[in-house]
Amino acid sequence: MSHKRIPKRKAVIAAGSVVALGAAALVLPNAMASQTDATEGAAPRTLKAADASDLASQLAELLGEDYAGGYYDSGKQQLIINVVGDNNNIILAEKKGAVVRQVENSTAELKAASQTLKADATIPGTSWAVDPRTNKIQVTADSTVTGAKWDQLESTVQTLGAGVATIKKSAGEFKTFVEGGDAIFGGGARCSLGFNVVADDGSPAFLTAGHCGVAAAEWSDAQDGAPIGTVEAATFPGAGDFALVKYDDPATVAPSTVNTGEQSVEILAAADAAVGETVIRMGSTTGLNDGQVTGLDATVNYPEGTVTGLIQTNVCAEPGDSGGSLFTAEGSAIGLTSGGSGDCTVGGETFFQPVTTALAAVGATLGAGDAAGAGEEAGAGEEAGAGEEAGAGEEAGAGEQAGAGEEAGAGGDAVGGDAVGGEEQAGDAGQQAGDAAGDGSGHDQ
Repeated sequence: MSHKRIPKRKAVIAAGSVVALGAAALVLPNAMASQTDATEGAAPRTLKAADASDLASQLAELLGEDYAGGYYDSGKQQLIINVVGDNNNIILAEKKGAVVRQVENSTAELKAASQTLKADATIPGTSWAVDPRTNKIQVTADSTVTGAKWDQLESTVQTLGAGVATIKKSAGEFKTFVEGGDAIFGGGARCSLGFNVVADDGSPAFLTAGHCGVAAAEWSDAQDGAPIGTVEAATFPGAGDFALVKYDDPATVAPSTVNTGEQSVEILAAADAAVGETVIRMGSTTGLNDGQVTGLDATVNYPEGTVTGLIQTNVCAEPGDSGGSLFTAEGSAIGLTSGGSGDCTVGGETFFQPVTTALAAVGATLGAGDAAGAGEEAGAGEEAGAGEEAGAGEEAGAGEQAGAGEEAGAGGDAVGGDAVGGEEQAGDAGQQAGDAAGDGSGHDQ
């Protein structure tokens, strides 16, 4: 955690480099080709994912009701835009550099269908999100949705009309995950520090999952350790799954990095997710994993209640990963691990709280140092998490002692009240996390 010392060999690296994970290595792809100016009759622009997201936002404003969503083709590095109807808006979008598809379902129609699902099919174990690649709503039901519940869900989807929504079954069970990049402990639960931030009053803080924030008021960086932070605000269930935890010591160094074990990835900014974008998740149970964004503004019906506004992905996660960091190779903070189904053996669906929404809700800004607007006058000079060493110095991070390894990971695993482990399993997970993530494990909520 913030007050631990990082060995000099554990250097901060720029995002876009190779990150080692145990014996294997996950390559964070280099920055994609730079975009070119779009002119009339020119080919679609080559874009980075973040630039594609910005262009999609611009086109949504320009096209108005004719805009029906978009997604990022990571292979071709192009933005695909859905347009309803055949009109001048198609030419406009193409001039801006997007690839245009004509589709049947408008954004308004898909939103109305989502409202119908909310009214008639809010069943624990279900989720739905608009998939712009199919121009339909993708409805997912986990293994608990059977019998009358399945019939209700299927009947509701049928009332939406043909070509509006599809249903698929998930082998696992939707539940919140607990733990992540840097392990934190509170009230017998284990969660994860997602991203360090600066609170609206200038004090150092961090974001984590909301279901962690409502589970305990105080959090430590070691099992049975002294508290290091107190929950300032938490949302779960409802309009998101995020919490702001302020460090108890105002001089805490809070680097804007994600600890991946032997190295750290520098986080430069927060960004909105784009469907099709490649993203990377760090968790203290399962280490480093990557995948793609598959849906936005997802609604998930957990046993504890309904959560809206989430990012849906195919990045795997397991109990112990909640609150962990979702980011890009370019160093953009994207999300906080919320929950999902499946595991890192069979895969599944995983949902994330958008970082941009969480920051706006709590009034915080990302990271430490100049990028976070916290220079040397932030309260305690360079050692307070604001100076040049805030992202790279020996004091700036969660070193080898920040969590897992052999000293943490003794508690049983339980998520949503369902046991998923025990001392031996959690210990193994903790040891693996210590090897892969340099962070902790323990009793998982």
